[in-house]
Amino acid sequence: MPTAAIEIRRNCSPEEETALIDAVQTAVVEALRVPLWTTSVRLFVHEARRFVGPADKGDRYTLVTLDCFIGRSLATKRVLYQAITHKLGLCGIPADHLKILLREASRDNWAIRGGLPASDVALGYEVDI
Repeated sequence: MPTAAIEIRRNCSPEEETALIDAVQTAVVEALRVPLWTTSVRLFVHEARRFVGPADKGDRYTLVTLDCFIGRSLATKRVLYQAITHKLGLCGIPADHLKILLREASRDNWAIRGGLPASDVALGYEVDI
């Protein structure tokens, strides 16, 4: 049930916004091997004065925060980071203008499918990859 938030400091066209969301969603689905329907990706567009990043990164500075279940190996996480970096690069985000934060939580700490703890639900995909 990965969720992602993309935070940027510039206005984009609707097509660019869709491309950013699709890039992160595709990377997450491919790297974590989860069904598309399990993912959620949000885009937050901040006015520059409300989102201060490294001074040398300008308006292309991008922060991607992901929340997911505990269980992925470091190798899987590396694949995820590279996939996000590559796909956002295709959208014009330089690799050195991107920060990715991965937060993991126990399945006991997620309520899904009608308010059940995720630990009580058969997910239909592997988390320990």
